[in-house]
Amino acid sequence: MWNQTSITQLLGIRYPIFQGPMGGGFSTPELLAAVSNAGGLGSLGAYTLDPGQIRQFAQTIKSQTDKPYNINLWVSDVDADLTSLSAETLERVTSLFKPYYDALSIPLPELNPNIASRFERQVEAIFEIRPAVFSFIFGVPSSDILSDARRLGIKTVGAATTLDEALLLEEAKVDAIVAAGFEAGGHRPSFLRPALDSLTGTFSLVQQLKASIKTPVIAAGGITDGKGIVSALTMGADAVQLGTAFLVTDESNATPLHKAALLSGESNNTVLSKSLTGRLGRMIRNTISEEIPNQVQVLPFPLQTRLVAPLREAALAQGRRDMVNFWSGQSPVHFKHKTAAALMQALVTETEQILRSGPGL
Repeated sequence: MWNQTSITQLLGIRYPIFQGPMGGGFSTPELLAAVSNAGGLGSLGAYTLDPGQIRQFAQTIKSQTDKPYNINLWVSDVDADLTSLSAETLERVTSLFKPYYDALSIPLPELNPNIASRFERQVEAIFEIRPAVFSFIFGVPSSDILSDARRLGIKTVGAATTLDEALLLEEAKVDAIVAAGFEAGGHRPSFLRPALDSLTGTFSLVQQLKASIKTPVIAAGGITDGKGIVSALTMGADAVQLGTAFLVTDESNATPLHKAALLSGESNNTVLSKSLTGRLGRMIRNTISEEIPNQVQVLPFPLQTRLVAPLREAALAQGRRDMVNFWSGQSPVHFKHKTAAALMQALVTETEQILRSGPGL
């Protein structure tokens, strides 16, 4: 049976289908619960939440599902070079974005580069909640954190964009590894080498990992339907993770403009850009990503996000889609399912139909 894998056995879920965590407020308790209740693994991207907010979300989740679910954090949530940022660089990059602020008739924000990591305090909240899965990107947590997770019965899932990253995660004894292909929407979670040097495709990465590690592998990037699921499982993946396909559902917190852009076919034209957050991510092309290429220096994460946040808010309010970052995976399919439950049912049905039809059909 296609839905009986090492991942489904490990997590006690019916189908080897993960909903991508989608941090930054895009994932919601309602989306998580819908996916988990349908037999997959719902996820909450919590890297922007403080510990109190994480606890509040957990209470809401508890009221909507008793199934296994995942909470995701960023191990590295502040770029190391933020501490050495010069006033000259801050002024130069801010000036680079001033024309966009002028175009929207809003003032530039005042930025404070003194930003502390919240990761360890967020982990404390997760350990109080004890979700079935604690996943993370942009690095490997300390051995103490991973040991505490095992002691509490929480399964750990790391993300790798290269084989070397996967080998390091396996050495740390995580329970599963997401093979994050370059087709995926959102941030590239590379942590050993620069993201631009870590652009292996999903299916190539899955095969590299399966040939070299024993830890279960979850394929992520460019998978949106049953055909993608069957292909990933055929390549050796133990599960799949979908992000953009769930982003367009009613339960996601993406804005109506964002969903409209994905549904209109604009997602056929994506680009990897660091202009919006300071870290490389896949999004629909816009004016800023075109005019500020990756070789141009921007601010470290998350200060760049704080520079662009007021711009994004004003652009949304004024209907200026050309200045808003719409995260999107690379797959050019036409999304059609309005609810997460309908999407899950379609994924399962299509996967089973393809497998019944046999190869080549």
